Formats: sequence, C-alpha cells, structure tokens
Amino acid sequence: MRVAYADPPYPGQAKRHYRDHPDYRGEVDHRVLVDRLESEFPDGWALSTSVPALPAVLAQCPPLGSDMRVCVWLRSAGSPFPPCRVMWTWEPLLVRIPHWRQRHPHDFVRDTLVASQPHGFLGNEITGQKPVAFCHWVFNLLGLGPEDELADLFPGSGAVGHAWDAWRRQLSLFDEVTPGIAVASWSG
Repeated sequence: MRVAYADPPYPGQAKRHYRDHPDYRGEVDHRVLVDRLESEFPDGWALSTSVPALPAVLAQCPPLGSDMRVCVWLRSAGSPFPPCRVMWTWEPLLVRIPHWRQRHPHDFVRDTLVASQPHGFLGNEITGQKPVAFCHWVFNLLGLGPEDELADLFPGSGAVGHAWDAWRRQLSLFDEVTPGIAVASWSG
C-alpha cells in the first residue's frame, strides 16, 4: 500500500515562514496538490492545513463522508498565532481513507489528538514541524503497517520521515517477537 502525507506551507504563509528555507518555492496551489494526492495515492492520504484556510482547502477535496474526514490536532502548548486574545489552539488534518481499505470495525482511532508542539527536533526546528505523537496518529489514521510506503511530500525538518522509520521498526520488531498476534492501534 502506498499513501502520502502533505504538510505544505499553509495558504498565505509560505513567504512569511519559509522564504529562507532551502526548499522554498512560494505558495502551494492546493487544487494541484489535492489532484496529485487523489491521482497518485488512491490507497489514502492526509493533508495538514490551518483553521483560517480550512474552508478553501476543503473545497478542493472530495466531499466529506466515510472516505474523507476532517480530524483535529489540539495543540496543548504553544504561543498564540496570530497574536490575539483568542488563540488558535487546533489544526485540521484532512484524511482520505478509501472505504475498501478501512480496518476492522473494532480497531478504533480517534479523530482528535491532544499533543504539544515540538520545540526542536534533531536540532532542526522549523515553523509548523509536527511532533512524533502527531506522526503516529496520522500513521494510525491511515492504517499503516511496516510493509507500507509513506510519501512525505513536504519533508521540511525530516521529522515525519524519522517518525515513520521508527514506527516501521517498532511494528516489525513487535511482529517478529510475537508472531500471530495482531498489532493494536495507538490512539493517543
């Protein structure tokens, strides 16, 4: 199975946060991005965005339903952005999981996650970087196993790739040590 995770610069924020990053290429066309996710990753995908951009980005996606979900990451720590009295303390995650790929009905994963924002990872902190708990949540939402392939379309700091490598090693080790026992979902 081949799936993708996309964490592009959020609409209107590319230049502000990433103009000095070596991968900077300007604003991301989310219509083109969603078309790519749909055509290249029919097994499933996840896309991070911001609260203000949610309506515009969601309008580019397939309709909400059993295959398409809006999940919520509640950031348990962090500074207000933009600086204001009412803080943005959550971020939407759009997830596309084709119905034919969904797991056993008793294998639950919550559509919300409470996790702190990272404060540096491998000495390479980038605005918007996701914590390991977030990465594991995405892997579970997508129903990934150690044999699956994850394409990280916007690698930035490399945090998702490092979390994916560790996740796969952990699941492979568990399967080798206890053959025949199902791996339980981690739901945060």
